[in-house]
Amino acid sequence: MAKNKGVRIVITLECTECRSNPSKRSPGVSRYTTEKNRRNTTERLEIKKFCPHCNKSTVHKEIK
Repeated sequence: MAKNKGVRIVITLECTECRSNPSKRSPGVSRYTTEKNRRNTTERLEIKKFCPHCNKSTVHKEIK
């Protein structure tokens, strides 16, 4: 028997500075995975996290 979809979903957060700046020191984009509650947080999530490619804390936005 299949369960119904849960309220919490897994999302991917991607660095906004790595995506927009092609002339950085290493190829690649910083990505984190986390969960969010789809009923309480319907809009896209934006969290400030550490990016190892930029070597500083940057804004990470939710991608599909």
